[in-house]
Amino acid sequence: MKENISIEFPVLLSKMIFKSRPNRFILHCYSEETNSLEVVHLADPGRLKELLLEDTIVYVLPSANPNRKTKWTAMLVESCGVFVSVNTAYPNKLAEKMLKEEIIPELAEYKWVKSEYMLGNSRWDFLLEHKDGTSLLLEVKSVTLTEKGIGMFPDAVTKRGKKHVQEITEIHQRGQLKTAILFIAQREDIKLITSAPHIDAEFAEALVEAENAGVHLIGYNCILTKEKISWNQAVPVIAKKKL
Repeated sequence: MKENISIEFPVLLSKMIFKSRPNRFILHCYSEETNSLEVVHLADPGRLKELLLEDTIVYVLPSANPNRKTKWTAMLVESCGVFVSVNTAYPNKLAEKMLKEEIIPELAEYKWVKSEYMLGNSRWDFLLEHKDGTSLLLEVKSVTLTEKGIGMFPDAVTKRGKKHVQEITEIHQRGQLKTAILFIAQREDIKLITSAPHIDAEFAEALVEAENAGVHLIGYNCILTKEKISWNQAVPVIAKKKL
């Protein structure tokens, strides 16, 4: 695999201090630069309670759109000495770049065809095509929750996530397309990825059924800095692990 495949942030991130989260998509963060409480957009709707502790350092991206309601977007938090992405758009952008360059070993025989592919009543992250002409449906899940180096998904109950896994399992069983789920750990200290049955038992069971049906489960972690997000190394995925 090529090294240092990354997506750079468009401008320098600003440092703020997390104070509160009034709803799923908004943070209130204190800026020493402006000496005021700023409203920051959060693109990750997950629970993130283990990350968003009061006075945690948050790195935010200024908006290029002067008409946007929120001037800032949360990008990274510092947790236990590691940068963690809280912006799910960037891992997907990084995955798309890797797929277009055909350098994910598990998917190296496939070429990128389309992002945001509609099939049935759902939109899927990527459609790929094998050299033999067969197609593969790829769904991406971002992982931030960790315990002793084990990444867990989800960090909150996700009916949408369960529905996606059940649908991709059915597609695989029908032989309609080949299928895979790519779990991207948004931090470098995750060495294994699994489900979180103590948080969402139904998703965990759906993932076990997917794995048993033959849906390919793939995992990778990322390295985050204040300048970029970089593809790092393969991480084993176990659908349901007893912790």
